Amino acid sequence: MWDARTAASPMSAEFLPTLDILEPDQQNRLTVLLRLLLLIPQFVVVWVLSVVAFFVAVIGWFGALVLGRLPDFAATYLAGYLGYDTRVSAYAMLTLDRYPPFGFDTPQYPARIGLKPGPLNRAAVFFRLILAVPAMIIQGVLVTGWWSVSFISWLVVLVLGRMPRPLFEATAAIVRYRMRFQAYLLMLSSAYPKGLFGDDESVLLGTAVPGAATTGAPGTVGGAGAASATRPLVLSGAGRGLLVAFILLGLLASTTSSLTSAFTSDDDDTARATGPLAPGPGPARR
Repeated sequence: MWDARTAASPMSAEFLPTLDILEPDQQNRLTVLLRLLLLIPQFVVVWVLSVVAFFVAVIGWFGALVLGRLPDFAATYLAGYLGYDTRVSAYAMLTLDRYPPFGFDTPQYPARIGLKPGPLNRAAVFFRLILAVPAMIIQGVLVTGWWSVSFISWLVVLVLGRMPRPLFEATAAIVRYRMRFQAYLLMLSSAYPKGLFGDDESVLLGTAVPGAATTGAPGTVGGAGAASATRPLVLSGAGRGLLVAFILLGLLASTTSSLTSAFTSDDDDTARATGPLAPGPGPARR
């Protein structure tokens, strides 16, 4: 887990949270078929943990304004929560087949995040919710776009028994951006979410991350030292194309939802205005 003494030391550069996931491999078609049913206990646990995380984050926000960094207890809990939530998201979005364990410290799990909580700008902490709005909109569009066609992704993985590489790249990019957004919102990182369309091939290769929450060599996942497929995350042309498609679908779904809500609201207002004119007792009948 994260070492508070190391992470509290001054950082020479802003650290961007990292995500390590193993290369896409064969998946058990039965677990793919029943994926959402299998995740029901995990969704309940994530919800409970998120409620606690909310109160810890509020306390941590006041602490960060005073100390210029998250209090150690808040950083430890929120880092554990974010790792747990990210593992569940990665499993739900079919990037891997191993069921997420019920625990914060999972060094052998094939999906890991790297965090380095440290000094925070007090002004950025004070206005955190406002500053996070653009990133919140982006991650909302991304997640909405992916889930709007999730049945097709699920069907592809079910038939092939694995996630095609372009789909894996686009999905991993969404999982990573969502994680980086949450890390920023929860004050676990001072770095604003970025890198949606992946990294340059030279970025993050072989660079050590002192005090980060991951274990093992850089660019590896778990104690076995298996190679990471997402550090660096380099998207192919097909992967970028799918990511753009998810963005467009998310925008379309959000716009459609907004228009539907607007029309529904107008219809309700019209019904209330014309309702008394219908047959039956009412103040408009004379």
